[in-house]
Amino acid sequence: MRAVNSSAKAEVSRTREDRLRDAARTDDAQVFEAVHPVVRTHPETGRRALFVNPAHTARIDGMTEGLGEALLEQLFVHQIRPEFTCRVRWKPGTLAIWDNRQLLHFPINDYHGHRRVMHRITLAGDEPA
Repeated sequence: MRAVNSSAKAEVSRTREDRLRDAARTDDAQVFEAVHPVVRTHPETGRRALFVNPAHTARIDGMTEGLGEALLEQLFVHQIRPEFTCRVRWKPGTLAIWDNRQLLHFPINDYHGHRRVMHRITLAGDEPA
């Protein structure tokens, strides 16, 4: 199965700061779409993992809207089951690094009153397969 991922869905994951920053924009945002496998194989380990997420995966390619939405909802719920998660207990100096080829970053806003600083690097890599 293949899924259509769309930048138009990114609103789901936008922060309050993102919305405030972009509120004055008058240009129409360009929508980008890409089709990727629903399950991808890690190129180095050979392990298989779901490659869908609520912030970008819009639909299952070739599936009716209703059936595709139902399947995606099941997959989204499955991904965040406690036995598949890792919670970082943040303290000053904590550093977390993860491989997005096998991980769904699902932040929880449980740090009220504190500033979250995140630096992202993206390495050139392979095409999801």
